[in-house]
Amino acid sequence: MLTTINNHPIYRNFIENLPYNSTLKQLAKAKRKAGILSEVLFWKQVHKGIFYKIDFDRQRIIGNYIVDFYVKALGLVVEIDGSSHNQKQEYDAERQTYLECLGLKVFRCSDSDVKKNIAGVMIALEDFIRKEYSQKPTPAFSHPSQGWE
Repeated sequence: MLTTINNHPIYRNFIENLPYNSTLKQLAKAKRKAGILSEVLFWKQVHKGIFYKIDFDRQRIIGNYIVDFYVKALGLVVEIDGSSHNQKQEYDAERQTYLECLGLKVFRCSDSDVKKNIAGVMIALEDFIRKEYSQKPTPAFSHPSQGWE
C-alpha cells in the first residue's frame, strides 16, 4: 500500500523499464525552468509529498514524450492541457494511447481549471486516484519463483 485517500487504501502500480529517450534531457530541463504558471501552481500542491505523501516528478521523459508530471509509484501521468493542445487532439490521443499501452494511467486537466479552480482539480485527482488505485493490482501471471502457487 502506498497511502490512503479519504480512508481508501491506495496501492502501488509501479511500471518497470519504461522507455527513455535521453536526447530529450535538455528539453525536459528547459521545460522545468520555463515556469509555466499552471504547472507551477499544480507543483505547489504536490511537491515534497504534500499531496498524501505521494512523490511527483516534473517534466518526466517517457519514450519520445515529456509528460508534465509523473508518479512512479502509481504509474500515473498528470497532463495539464493548455492552449498548445488546442490544435493537437490527434497527437494527444496518439500520445495517450502510447502511454496507456505501457500500462500507465493518464489524468488530464485544463490549464484554466488549474488557474481558476485548483481545489477542484485536486479533488478530481483524488477521485481519479481512488477509482484507479484502490484495488490491489493482480499479477499478469503467476510464477512459482514469486511465491504464487
